[in-house]
Amino acid sequence: MHLNAFLMGVGHHEAAWRHPLTEPSRITDIGHFQELARIAERGKLDSVFLADGLALWGNVKHNALGGLEPLTLLAALAAVTHHIGLIATVSTTYNEPFHVARKFASLDHISGGRAGWNIVTSAGEAEAHNFGIERPAHGDRYQRAEEFLEVVNALWDSWSEGAIVNDRQSGVYADTSLINPINHRGTHFAVKGPLNIQRTPQGRPLLVQAGSSEDGKEFAARHAEAVFTAQQTLEDAQEFYADLKARLPHGRQLKILPGISPIIGSTEREALRLEKELEELIVPAYGLQQLSNIFSIDLTGHPLDGPLPDIPGNPDGQQSRVRLIKDLAARGNLTIREVINKLAGGRGHRVIAGTPEQIADELQEWYENGAADGFNIMPPYLPGGLSDFVDHVVPELQVRGLFRTEYEGRTLRERYGLSLVEAR
Repeated sequence: MHLNAFLMGVGHHEAAWRHPLTEPSRITDIGHFQELARIAERGKLDSVFLADGLALWGNVKHNALGGLEPLTLLAALAAVTHHIGLIATVSTTYNEPFHVARKFASLDHISGGRAGWNIVTSAGEAEAHNFGIERPAHGDRYQRAEEFLEVVNALWDSWSEGAIVNDRQSGVYADTSLINPINHRGTHFAVKGPLNIQRTPQGRPLLVQAGSSEDGKEFAARHAEAVFTAQQTLEDAQEFYADLKARLPHGRQLKILPGISPIIGSTEREALRLEKELEELIVPAYGLQQLSNIFSIDLTGHPLDGPLPDIPGNPDGQQSRVRLIKDLAARGNLTIREVINKLAGGRGHRVIAGTPEQIADELQEWYENGAADGFNIMPPYLPGGLSDFVDHVVPELQVRGLFRTEYEGRTLRERYGLSLVEAR
């Protein structure tokens, strides 16, 4: 299976910053993230991943928020690691293709072929307001993303293999017949090219996608090579897995990695105690605002111990996450407070508390029953939660023959069983 470490501040649990096992002052400390990258590489994980948004997420009054820009951070992580993939989230709605193509090409060169791009279209209203516009409609964002990716791929391909001659005797550095403008002119972009950096070690970085709406799944089926997703039950994960795989054109490969937040203890009782400790540190006002932001309605007037009100559809918001939370609440007949507590550990991703063997059992069940090709590991607190997974769950998976014991291949694409991309 494939395993990715999703790094977020001092942990994915929204109360992690209040727990004595974390140091919230380190969320902008490069040493903290370098330590995390080394831990993940020690466990032979495929990659580390950084989420990103273009607004201040959540209520900073009650959580340690505000982090480093991901591409800048990953360049620093590349310098202290040798094998692990480096995946950054970058939006197609509030960037330009030339900038994005150049930055990821740079990261791929810096890391020796370990770069990956998590492609998002940015569903938040606050992000749009930081760029002086109203949030584009859901379908419009994905139409822009289609053309955006077309331009970026063309820019990466604007240098063909063998373009660098480097013949000092003749004075010829490059064969300019192998470096060509792209002359793109479309609905959203007009880009001449070529890119101003040589073809990268992978040809193109690994392409990752994280949307689970209909538009998101169609986009992933056409372009993504890995998908980060959120499901709460084995049945929902199997349904998503089968649906997305069925959409793939013949011959296309795509790995599906649901998010899992493992709370690990040497005994089940110890794991449940840690889960309870984190739950007791939750600030309800923070969770209520998070829930309001996801639903795009203000829930502050509703009693915490009452049921979740009827939530109107929001076609331009976070469609798949709204659906997941509504299903979660209905399945358990949960109050607003209980929904907040359920979401605190992973924002809708599955939270598992147990021993390393129990965690491995869950991962194996999903992996062997058509629900996942691997997992996006979301430690509830950092760095300890990642260390626990690497030192105790990974060896259990290795003993079962479910995970590598050594890295193979040089690039991130090779780690995913993909060939290097040749210029079109």
